[in-house]
Amino acid sequence: MKEFLRRVSPRRAVGDFADQWRQPTPHRWQLLGVAMAATFAIFMLFVPKSERMMPAPPDVTYISTFDDGRTEAEIIASNCANQRLQDDLAALEEATEERRREVYKALGRATFVDVDEMERQIEAERAAEEAANPGPDEAEVARNIEEYCARAAG
Repeated sequence: MKEFLRRVSPRRAVGDFADQWRQPTPHRWQLLGVAMAATFAIFMLFVPKSERMMPAPPDVTYISTFDDGRTEAEIIASNCANQRLQDDLAALEEATEERRREVYKALGRATFVDVDEMERQIEAERAAEEAANPGPDEAEVARNIEEYCARAAG
């Protein structure tokens, strides 16, 4: 064991390095660079992966546009008013879409396109899609909303 430790002595390693460095070799600097890179790479294998700490949770500030003391009736009235606004906006959007369809029909007729046949095909596709995926009855949903708002108001 003692003989083994004598062979791995740091003093002896530095002496060997100095002897090799003093020899006039043309690639001395390149060899030094390779040796340093290899040593660095080996030491990097032993460095543990760094663990990042969890970020601090964000400070959340709640902004409320409603009063804290609203009653159930005020909340229902606000919901019903908002629903009426949404219905008006949907009606306005539907009217805009209808005007756009009429303009495109006029353009199609002016360019000699069979608009009526295209409209029949679109309606057939829409009916097939409705039959395949029946959603909620829109008239019934509207009726339920109106009944809810009428009960809440009265």
